[in-house]
Amino acid sequence: MKIGLTIQRINSALKLGLDSLSPSILAILIQSTSMLLCFLMSIVLRFTLDSPPSIVFYVVFQAAFAAFLTFLWELDWWWIVIQFLFPLLVPILLIAEISPTYYLCGFVFLTLIYWSIFRTQVPYFPSTSALLPAVLNLLPPDSKFRFVDVGSGLGGLLFKLSAVRKESSFVGIEIAPLPWAISYFRAWFASSPVRFIFGNYERANFGEYDVVFAYLSPVAMSNLWVKAIAEMKPGTLLLSYEFIIPDVEPDLCINIAEKEPFLYVWRI
Repeated sequence: MKIGLTIQRINSALKLGLDSLSPSILAILIQSTSMLLCFLMSIVLRFTLDSPPSIVFYVVFQAAFAAFLTFLWELDWWWIVIQFLFPLLVPILLIAEISPTYYLCGFVFLTLIYWSIFRTQVPYFPSTSALLPAVLNLLPPDSKFRFVDVGSGLGGLLFKLSAVRKESSFVGIEIAPLPWAISYFRAWFASSPVRFIFGNYERANFGEYDVVFAYLSPVAMSNLWVKAIAEMKPGTLLLSYEFIIPDVEPDLCINIAEKEPFLYVWRI
């Protein structure tokens, strides 16, 4: 009885510890566990079978087992796809004998776009042009306002809004170096009044803005709401494209276009 209770406590503590990890770290642990299991299996089968399985068997097994563990841990569906494809693609790319220079260029490029995802869990999502009329209709019609896009990417929405509402102030905050650099120099070359800040939006003061727009990820929405209600002034607007805030009913749900995600609006 005591042994069973001890095992249950260990399992609970282990699950609690793993649940506190970011999905990316957990995915690495799952893939490492699958690889270790395949290695141990290969040793056992080498000494127990006259004709051990080929390397293809172990690669496919590792891919399938990693995807299965990812599914059990209820990570998002794209993690399951990544976990399955990763072990399959590694030997294929090694056989292809691609120059290391291409790997380095690819690594640098992806790092400049997604380098913060391990910490923020917010990947780069380009927004759609269909957002523009919906957002414009929500802005104060007869007064100046300050608008901030947290996670502004390449700045497309801000440039378009600024061209229509020239009297108002538009700011973009982006933590990924490459999208920020592109948007910054776009504004510089075009002499645009839009200002782009390199950094984490969590360090910004939402109280300085009348409208806060976000296109982040489901993971970030709860913290975004906590920050919004703590800092934003009464009557200001929080807009979120595609992603809802858990357990917080939006004041408006706008269907911006057919087969496009909704734009959600909360009035603080």
